[in-house]
Amino acid sequence: MKKLLLLPVLLELQLPAQLPEGTETAITNHGASLSLDIAEPGNHVWILQGSSNLTLWTNLETFKLHNGRFRRNVSLDGLPAGQFYRFVYDSASQPLTSTTATALLLPSTTPNYASPTLPEAFSVNPIAAQDNTPVGNPTTDAGAELGRVLFYDKRLSLNQTVSCSSCHQQAHGFSDPRTFSAGFEGGLTGRNSMGLAHARWYLRRSFFWDERAATLEDQVLQPIQNEVEMGMTLPALEARLNAEPFYTDLFSRVFGTPEVTSARISRALAQFVRSIVSTQSKYDAGVAQGFANFTPQENQGRNIFFSAVGNCGACHGTDNFVPGGAAPTNNGLENPYIDKGIGDITGLVQDEGRFKVPSLRNIELTAPYMHDGRFTTLEQVVEHYNSGVVDHPNLSPPLRLPQNQGGGVRRLNLTTAQKAALVAFLRTLTDPNLATDSRYSDPFNYGD
Repeated sequence: MKKLLLLPVLLELQLPAQLPEGTETAITNHGASLSLDIAEPGNHVWILQGSSNLTLWTNLETFKLHNGRFRRNVSLDGLPAGQFYRFVYDSASQPLTSTTATALLLPSTTPNYASPTLPEAFSVNPIAAQDNTPVGNPTTDAGAELGRVLFYDKRLSLNQTVSCSSCHQQAHGFSDPRTFSAGFEGGLTGRNSMGLAHARWYLRRSFFWDERAATLEDQVLQPIQNEVEMGMTLPALEARLNAEPFYTDLFSRVFGTPEVTSARISRALAQFVRSIVSTQSKYDAGVAQGFANFTPQENQGRNIFFSAVGNCGACHGTDNFVPGGAAPTNNGLENPYIDKGIGDITGLVQDEGRFKVPSLRNIELTAPYMHDGRFTTLEQVVEHYNSGVVDHPNLSPPLRLPQNQGGGVRRLNLTTAQKAALVAFLRTLTDPNLATDSRYSDPFNYGD
């Protein structure tokens, strides 16, 4: 049975009850064209119809949603004058499926994900030793491209309303600008979403703020199954994706056979996340020219960062700005900790308030900061280390004075100018291309 949703100019009707909650539709008449807008999680087929008498309707064009939304401008040139138009949902037309060509806007040549151009320092230790790519899941161009599609696909959530990219947004360094992310039913996560760029380089290989995932392959499946984040089961996800022809096509390209399995989903998603590399920052350009491209303020901040004055490199060392094999740290945010971090996993008092140390690359994009998103600006972060560190039994050693100086909390005691310089340096670590690089962008076809 066909259901009328909107008739331009004449009237607007309620949505059919059987359509998913949250469906929104609109038709706007521009005289020479119609703009059609639909947002609904069911990825249904819709039909544009025309009529001269409001009784007999003719199908003009059929549209298939691919990832929850669709927009299309339809020219009225050549169509009979004096027509009325409507957009309808037809339950009999739903067998129309998506194909790779219709659902996705992939380039004819698969982009280079496997062999990015990296600075010289990344090919030698200590950074080379931080590479956590397993022998059994090397990044390939086709595998990372499949992972990119999965990363943006809302089918990975129970009600098809959120994707991995909902909480890890490209424009924000693959983090979330909200303090806590919203899950598939609107519930909030317990921690701020960590930026994903340069996840490939972390010597300890563990993921999440509390390192509860032993590998990236393990990590990428956990949000899918989380009752707040995406709410799916892996068998249900496999069944859903196996029913999509474009997925069986993509899985065949990568794995040789069309079967969609959770193990393959894990491998592809991990390949895509590891491929998110950004080495075109002002800092990267500066390494090659002795930082002659830096302003005096930026160079002052660089010196503070790496010298004993700031000692920031103790936890964010090397040109990748992550710790080596050092254990997660307690950076003195509070005492006692509301969120005990790794202490909640191990139950050990000595682990309370200890969290994974993220890379500072693209830090300007990834606000708010810390596991609980308590700081909204880099200035607030610098001020924390300058004057706000709270004493705690598990406080990281670089934040504590030597015993011959009392062993208390170490204060940077920077001047206003020094703090501004340190912030200026931190901003040089952001690659301006990351937020718009098409290799990492949403690949779905949303019409116009």
